[in-house]
Amino acid sequence: MSIGNNIKQLRKRLKKSQEEVANDLNLTRSSYSGYENGVAQPNLEVIIQLSDYFQLTIDSLLKNDFEKFSEKDWELLNKRENGDVKGTNLRVLTSMVNEENEELIELVPLKASAGYTSSYADPDYIKVLPTFTLPFLSKDKKYRSFPIQGDSMPPVVEGSFVVAEYIQNWMSIRNGTPCIVVTKDEGIVFKVVHNFIETNQCFQLCSTNTFYEPYMVHVKDIVEMWKFVNYISPQLPDVQMDTKEISSTLKSLQKEVYALKNTWTKS
Repeated sequence: MSIGNNIKQLRKRLKKSQEEVANDLNLTRSSYSGYENGVAQPNLEVIIQLSDYFQLTIDSLLKNDFEKFSEKDWELLNKRENGDVKGTNLRVLTSMVNEENEELIELVPLKASAGYTSSYADPDYIKVLPTFTLPFLSKDKKYRSFPIQGDSMPPVVEGSFVVAEYIQNWMSIRNGTPCIVVTKDEGIVFKVVHNFIETNQCFQLCSTNTFYEPYMVHVKDIVEMWKFVNYISPQLPDVQMDTKEISSTLKSLQKEVYALKNTWTKS
């Protein structure tokens, strides 16, 4: 197995000629042909280009033998690399129900949140989580409650729990939607998301606290997406008046002071 043979198989699946791929990569045809035939080995910069072009990780590009791949292998590779963003394939979602067979809301405690990324589909993990119900939520949707850490999403403060709705089709997520995003590297994060699936196979994750910079997460690194519904907090959010409210309050105070002055003058 070599990277040359792998890129040959990938090119053929795209139904492109060597010249077309070379032009797309700004390489000469002879250079690209040399890589495919094993006459020359691409340097790291070219390997990164090939990885981006074929939309595969460098690890997948170097460690697999695509010549031996069956159609099922290609399907699994594509699912692993790009994710099932439309939710057309079955996603395993373990859920708890009550005696009436109605779904309960599982609450992921802070202590259990570290293991959620690896155990979210494990019935033994899910069944020991605390559960509750909220009668005003739809019975046709799946909800779960997640712990919030840090100060990146005010007014939702650390120690709060976000109740969120499970999202099967990630393509449906609109820009500016607050979501619980479960990622392979960071675990559970609560962010405002912007959808760049069609252009970059990514979501941009933003905080309401402007101290934190937005960042991109590829769909292949996302395990689950849950849309914000409400939150349970041990603290009242800070009440901040806008300019009109402040102006109105000042005018009201001025009237009261004026009235008091008139009272003192008459007395």
